[in-house]
Amino acid sequence: MSIYNKINAGFSLGTGDPVTAGIEDVIYIFNKDDITLTYDTTNPLIITGLTAVASAKVYKFEGTNNSFNTLSKLAKTQVGPRYTEEIDFNIAGLSVEIKGQLMAMGYGRMQAIAVNNYNSSDSAVELFGAVNGLILTDAERNAADETLDGGYKLKLTNPDKLREPYPPRAISIAPTSGPATYASTIAAIEALV
Repeated sequence: MSIYNKINAGFSLGTGDPVTAGIEDVIYIFNKDDITLTYDTTNPLIITGLTAVASAKVYKFEGTNNSFNTLSKLAKTQVGPRYTEEIDFNIAGLSVEIKGQLMAMGYGRMQAIAVNNYNSSDSAVELFGAVNGLILTDAERNAADETLDGGYKLKLTNPDKLREPYPPRAISIAPTSGPATYASTIAAIEALV
C-alpha cells in the first residue's frame, strides 16, 4: 500500500490528445448491494469486474446537451484524505414511476458509473460511491422551468459523514481474451443493463 503514500511519477499536459471536459450524456446507476465489484489486486483505484448478484441490473439514464455532471472533491480529515463525490443530472419527465424511483434513490444506497468525454485514458469510465454508496440529496422540480420542461434536477452524493476513501475508481474490464479497452469496458457495463 506504500505506493499510495509517495509520489512516484510526473505528468504533463497532453498536446497530441488534450483533455476534454464533461461526461457523456449517459450514466449507469445500480443498487449498491446488487453488483459485486472486483478490484485490481495491485491497485485499488481500478475495478476490473462487475458481477450482478442474482438477477440484479444496472439502469441506464440517458440525457442530452450536457445534462449530466460529476464532481469529486478532496477533503482533508483527521484520518487522512477523503473525497466527496457528486453526480448531477436531470430527468425530463413527470410520472408516478419517476417519483417512486426518486424515493428509492433517497432511501437506498446506489453506485453510479459515468463515462468521461475524454476517453483516451485509463480513467475514461469511473465508478462513484464505491465504498459508501450514493444517495439522492437534492430533487428539485420547478414546473415553470423551461430549460427542463418542468422536469427534475437531481443530485446524488455521499451520505452525511460518509465520504469515500479514494477518488472515483477507474473501471477497466477486459474481454474474454485480450487486454481491457474502452470498448470492452462499455460492452461489459451494457451487458448488465
